[in-house]
Amino acid sequence: MFHSVSIKCFILSCVCALSSSNTDQRGKARFVIDYERNYFLLDSKPFRYVSGSMHYFRVPRELWKDRFYKMRYAGLNAVQTYIYWKGHESQDGIYDFDGNLDIEAYFAEASKVGLYVILRLGPYIDAEVDMGGLPFFILSNNSEAKLRTADPSFMKFVDRWFAVLLPKVKKHLVNNGGNILMVQVENEYGSYPACDYEYTSTLRDLVLRHLGADTVLFTTDGNADGYLKCGKIPGAYATVDFGAGSDVKSAFRALRHFEPKGPLVNSEYYTGWLDFWGERHSKADGKLVADSLYQILALNASVNLYVFHGGTSFGFMSGGLDNPYRPCPTSYDYDAPISEAGDLSTKYYLIKDVIEKYFIASKLPAPTNTTKKAYGKVQISPVIKLMDIIRSSKSLVFRPQEVLSKKPLTFEQLRQDGGYVVYCTKLKTNFKDPSVLKVGGVGDRGYIYHNQVLTGRLDNSQKLYQIGLHGKKGDDLCILVENQGRVSYGMSINQKKGILGNVTLGNSILEDWIMYPLPFNNTMKLFEAVKLIKKDSKDRYGRNVNTGLFIGSFTVPQGEDPADTFLDMTGWNKGIAFINERNLGRYWPVQGPQITLFIPSVFLNPFPGLNRIVLFEQEQAPCRSRSDCFIRLVDEHLIDTSVPE
Repeated sequence: MFHSVSIKCFILSCVCALSSSNTDQRGKARFVIDYERNYFLLDSKPFRYVSGSMHYFRVPRELWKDRFYKMRYAGLNAVQTYIYWKGHESQDGIYDFDGNLDIEAYFAEASKVGLYVILRLGPYIDAEVDMGGLPFFILSNNSEAKLRTADPSFMKFVDRWFAVLLPKVKKHLVNNGGNILMVQVENEYGSYPACDYEYTSTLRDLVLRHLGADTVLFTTDGNADGYLKCGKIPGAYATVDFGAGSDVKSAFRALRHFEPKGPLVNSEYYTGWLDFWGERHSKADGKLVADSLYQILALNASVNLYVFHGGTSFGFMSGGLDNPYRPCPTSYDYDAPISEAGDLSTKYYLIKDVIEKYFIASKLPAPTNTTKKAYGKVQISPVIKLMDIIRSSKSLVFRPQEVLSKKPLTFEQLRQDGGYVVYCTKLKTNFKDPSVLKVGGVGDRGYIYHNQVLTGRLDNSQKLYQIGLHGKKGDDLCILVENQGRVSYGMSINQKKGILGNVTLGNSILEDWIMYPLPFNNTMKLFEAVKLIKKDSKDRYGRNVNTGLFIGSFTVPQGEDPADTFLDMTGWNKGIAFINERNLGRYWPVQGPQITLFIPSVFLNPFPGLNRIVLFEQEQAPCRSRSDCFIRLVDEHLIDTSVPE
């Protein structure tokens, strides 16, 4: 393999750590591209980076320090993250930069351990998040908005968002004394068929106007001319992405067609891959990842390892792919060098060994994995059935008022982001036995209740939109619809959720619907309502205790600090789990490959505080008797289990 002492010494001279001076004589750091010598310059010295992706929105803020330290110990000198627009503006015009969304704290924490930042602004990011990180309300305002184009009905929201975001970014640019080296415009735009040059040029100008003309901008696209043709933006440096096992020199060839001179950069060197419900857990061989990384660094290229630490798609964050629709699970482990729970893998050390062939080895004390605890069996008791939720006035504590409409409305029309909607109507005549109940599209999974009895299921992935039903005049018909996550990549990112067309029974269009939104977006109110309802109800187990809200609690043993643990949902079917007013995400153990949900120690209350678990089970709870109704807290993360044939 290509390696020599002279090359290694040259590269070592090119590396600038944050601990060294990052200011020039005018008091400002200068980060530029040297096109003649094919590398970056930082403070007039040759520089390249080895960074790793870690998304601030997927890792609890209290754990950033630990994860950054582990990245630095591996030899990385930068961290890469997307900006998660949807998280910061989940509701139209209301912004959140607190807690886990405090990007300025993220930049500062990275700086403390000597990490620069490679920032990917978006507005679209993919990242396997719902709608690729775009806020759903864009479609609520105009269902036909042409996303990721110069369409004014899209760009007016981008303009407003960047006016809020970019001033927060500007002060942290390396040219202003901060640690942000480069800023990406859009994301893999060459893979998007719209190919709107007006849009990408407008974005470039908008970013430069806010951040300054000396900001180094870049783009990221697949390593082929077809991707770079529409992805390359004049004035932004083109970079490519590819994974382990590629012919590295050939993989960079397309980049040279669009950037004849300048540094070689792989902005997404894949350490693993994404997962889907019902499909085997993705893995990438650690030795192969390390070998290809060695070849990339041998070319004096800069590289970002995607991802170095994946984290968790808490709540309703995860998205999916289309054709056919394939939703992603809650875990974003990605088979990364640092696991979802922060543990160092064999792959981590193989990568560290490669980096140390080109960079000075870390002298930091070796990090350790966190303690994992199996807190054991937790008794669960029913609180309220699904069909009672929509009829109970007490549930209005956490759910919005119902909406009446002649025809079913989508989530977007209801101005609801995620969660569920229950659609109900009353049959106005008798129907043949049986008649075909057909729904004109569902996003994504539907449960048909006939007179409050679960009668059939609908599924977008399987294109199942109809069942046989014998309906009579006066019968109640309700359909629970779950949004499993909007498509995150491709032309279908404008995908709508809910019931997407007319509902017919036989030859009749069913009308006059009542819609009960269940967004589960206010967890504090949810826990308040559960406590209120539980106070006035008795534990009722049995065959009919299938769906609805359930609760349980446990305490951390006296004298012990809370530890990381995993919520084992074996025996349950499908739903969402909460702990201490935090949405842990979706569970679906009958599909796999993920069985357990990660509970970081920072989510737990120390002794003697109670840790309350709330479950919304939408299919079949194992609660025929008290002895059957429980979950377990285990010390092993089960994300690589068998899946249905």
